[in-house]
Amino acid sequence: MKSMRLWIAALALAASTATAQTPVERGRYLVEGILTCGNCHSPRGPGGVIDSARLYAGGPQTWDTPEYTVKGSNITPDRQTGIGGWSAADVKRALSEGKRPNGQQISPQMPYAFYRIFAQADLDAVAAYLLQVPAVSNKVQAPVYKVPQMHVDVPPGAEAPLPEGAMKDPVKRGFYLATIGHCMECHTPAVNGRRDFKNALGLGGEKFEGPFGVSVSRNITQHKTNGIGAWSDAEIKRAITQGVRKDGSKLKPPMGFAWYARMTEADLGAIVAYLRTVAPKE
Repeated sequence: MKSMRLWIAALALAASTATAQTPVERGRYLVEGILTCGNCHSPRGPGGVIDSARLYAGGPQTWDTPEYTVKGSNITPDRQTGIGGWSAADVKRALSEGKRPNGQQISPQMPYAFYRIFAQADLDAVAAYLLQVPAVSNKVQAPVYKVPQMHVDVPPGAEAPLPEGAMKDPVKRGFYLATIGHCMECHTPAVNGRRDFKNALGLGGEKFEGPFGVSVSRNITQHKTNGIGAWSDAEIKRAITQGVRKDGSKLKPPMGFAWYARMTEADLGAIVAYLRTVAPKE
């Protein structure tokens, strides 16, 4: 009996080792999934369809605010037009601190305020993956910074890296994933240009324009009528991965349904577990 238990344990260890992700594999899972990096950083073809042959080579959309005018930059390792001259440390600093290699603050249009929560292993993995994707030469309009210091809204709970052990708790894992996925960046309204995380977390109401027309971010709090409090877990997962509401009608972009569909069932379940804790707001 003892030898049988040892044999089963050895098989389990072998299976876990065989399926363990390398840093690059983990980075790809995050970048091509919950982070939806390609949503803003990839060229698009007719109808706004992402050009899969030039992933991460820079997006066409321009964001113009009183503080900056920027486009999604080329984040492929092309040395002339991308980040080919950046080290892994440079990439990680850009993600977690919002600083270029020369120390210049990056526009907070890139949600690095949310990335402060990155677990170190995941931050390493994302950098490892981005530095080995195919380099694409594509010169993107240079950013224009209009103020010496751009304002950054840091969501509650994202101020520091999440301890690795916290990932075992589904709600904490879901909060982590929803945070690096910067869900509340779009689903929390801004007041005078500042995200009202304290009073309106998850309330929705932000407008977005694109090839899809105009869409408005939804209330994803646990409000029973205006939010998703009356939705089943399966209905929430369907909305995230397929862009289908509880009533069967279609949601519009820019929410990255196709990217989120690549997440594991366990990660989707964790996100739902976290969303169940978001206080209802009308």
